[in-house]
This record gives sequence, structure tokens and C-alpha cells, in this order.
Amino acid sequence: MTSFADAARSTTRALRDLFPRTPLQRNDHLSRRYDADVWLKREDLSPVRSYKLRGAWNAMRKVRAANPAQRHFVCASAGNHAQGMAFACRHFGVQGTIFMPVTTPQQKIDKTRAFGGDFVTIRLTGDYFDQTLAAAQTFCIDKGAHFLAPFDDADVIEGQASVAVEMLDQLGRAPDMVVLPVGGGGLASGVTAYLREAAPDTTFRFVEPLGGASLSAALNAREPVKLTRVNSFVDGAAVARIGERNFAMLNWIKPEEVLLLPEDRICVTMLEMLNVDGIVLEPAGALSVDALQDIAGDIRGKTVVCVTSGGNFDFERLPEVKERAQRFSGVKKYFILRMPQRPGALREFLEMLGPDDDIARFEYLKKSARNFGSVLIGIETSAPQNFRALTDQLDASGFQYRDITSDELLAEFLI
Repeated sequence: MTSFADAARSTTRALRDLFPRTPLQRNDHLSRRYDADVWLKREDLSPVRSYKLRGAWNAMRKVRAANPAQRHFVCASAGNHAQGMAFACRHFGVQGTIFMPVTTPQQKIDKTRAFGGDFVTIRLTGDYFDQTLAAAQTFCIDKGAHFLAPFDDADVIEGQASVAVEMLDQLGRAPDMVVLPVGGGGLASGVTAYLREAAPDTTFRFVEPLGGASLSAALNAREPVKLTRVNSFVDGAAVARIGERNFAMLNWIKPEEVLLLPEDRICVTMLEMLNVDGIVLEPAGALSVDALQDIAGDIRGKTVVCVTSGGNFDFERLPEVKERAQRFSGVKKYFILRMPQRPGALREFLEMLGPDDDIARFEYLKKSARNFGSVLIGIETSAPQNFRALTDQLDASGFQYRDITSDELLAEFLI
């Protein structure tokens, strides 16, 4: 019987008909920072800027080999899986119908259409992904098409394992640790299945966004469970329920090996990778790099590979990423200030600002009373400690204020 590792190597060889292996690059600044040998497996440099093409192509290849008459494939996706399937449809010359939520950004729709060309049809349906998925599955049954799952599929998992096959070949040795982002579990289950067989001494860390921790929930419940709420910011990894097959291959993981990262902190890493190395990563693609700060003590002197899983980043989101990063770093805050309605009050406040403080937002909300008005004010500064000097002066002068930077409810409505 062919082992999983043998099958993954065979798939990787066949994959060379589609695109060359993605780079494995040593990152100097991360290596210096963590006193480790840090390498990035650059899945953001695949033809569709994510690893998803591997699994979609392999599943389509296997279906076509078993049933050459099958020439219609269907998927539901608003992101990287859709683009991977579209690319594979054009490669095999088969028809693809891709269902996307009506809320999908036009940029993602355009990219999917560009990869698939005349071989794909895009259908926008449903406000939420569950509705989109149900419509896709119903359509698939009606048309006798093959539904191409994004992660809960044996052939998809085998395709994603090619990341690990390339990694070992390129490094020339087994890394001490591999850091993997987790969404539905396709990448993590494929890579670990291969490395546990081919490089049994390699250890792992798994990374999830705090608002989409489906693997952690499954480990705690000892079975896949659906999260009641998902923060969609890290859209490439924000999955409500890990796949059944995927969890069956990952249930050996210890909960302490899974790292949960706040979405705003991931933004800091995205900006750093862009500014320092010129590497464009989507939020999910930055997860493995962002996690290094949490395992710094475990990786010192070791060889570590971080899988940067995707680079499909819409630069229209850059202001939001910068905003989140500044707030997390403590250099931008928002206050509701109770401003006295008297001559000179505004000047008095402005004189409290330091030389590095800058007003980024100033908006009267309403008059709270005859002699006072509420002001929403956003302030940027060069260092978090500068805010201590400002608030000390506000306290000493009797100005009433409220810091709403971390108040999720108020921030949603006011900021």
C-alpha cells in the first residue's frame, strides 16, 4: 500500500506541470531578531498567491483520472480556494461554477475571473457563506457536477502536502520546527502528515486568529464544533468549523501547541513585512510570522520554517490595517472628551499636546449639557508613553474624558 509520504511526493512531481516550486527563503531580519535560523515558505508567490491551488488542482486531477467524463466542477468560496479552482479549470479545460457571497469584494471577483477566463462562471448568492455553500451544493446535485471542497477532502489534503515535500527538498534537511496557520485544516493536516512520516523529529506550532479558533475549539471538545461567532478579518483562516477529515488527522495536537493571535497584532506584522522586506501578505499569510514572538524562547538557535500561506491582499484595506496596527501598538488612541463650552477651552486642550502628538480625528458628537459638549478625538503619537503625559495633564486640569480605543462596541459605532 502506498504511504501518504509516497503519494505526496508523486503529487508534487505531477504538480510541476502546473508551476515551479515556491521559494524557501531565509529571512535575515527575523533570524537576527529571534537568534534563530528562520525560513519562509513563500506560498504567497504561487501563481494564485496562495497554496490553495495545490489542493484544488490535485483533487480535480484525481476526479478527472477516475471519471474523464466529469467536466463540470463547483465550489463555494470568497477567496483563495475560488482562485485556485479557477486556475485549475483553465488548466484542465473544464467548466467551473464558483459561488461567492454577494458581499464579495469586486477585486476578488475580478481575480477569480481572470484566472479562470471563459472556463468559469461566477454566481453571487447569499449574504453569508453558509447560504452561498447551500446554494452551491444544491446546484451541484442538480447539474451532476463535482463539488470541490476547500479543505475537507483527501485529495485536497494530499495536494497541500506538496508544500512540505518541497520544503524538505529545498532546505536539504529537516527543520527543527514548522509554524503553520490553520483555518479549515487542509494545509496543516497535509503538511504534518507528510513530515511526521518523512521528518519525525520536526515539531510544530499551529496558529489561529483569536476570532476564528476552530482547531482549538475542536481540541477542547475532542471533535469538530461550530463556532458561534467568527471575526472575518483574517478571512483566509477565519473558519467556523474545522473539517472532519482534517481534525481526524490533527487530533494528536496538544492544546498548548496552538497559538491564538489577536487580529490587530497581526496587522503590525503585515506592515513590518511590507516595510522591511517588501513582502505583501494577507492577514492569514502573516499568522506564522506573527507567532514567532510568542515562541521566541523555544526557537533560539533552531531552524524554523514559517509557511506564509497567502498574499492576496487588497490594498484598499491598507488604511484599516494601519489603523489596527497603530491602536494595538499603543500609538493611536481615541477619546470622548467632555469639552467645556467656554472661550479658550479648545486652546487649553491643544496646549496639552506634546511635540509628537497629532490630532487625527476631531468631531463634535453632541452637547451633553448647556455648558459642555462631547468630542470624539483621535490622537496619533510616536510612542505609547506619550499618552501618559497627556492624560496626566487632562486629569490635573479637570477635563473629563473616556478612552474608547479598546471599547469594541463604542469603537464600532463611533470610529
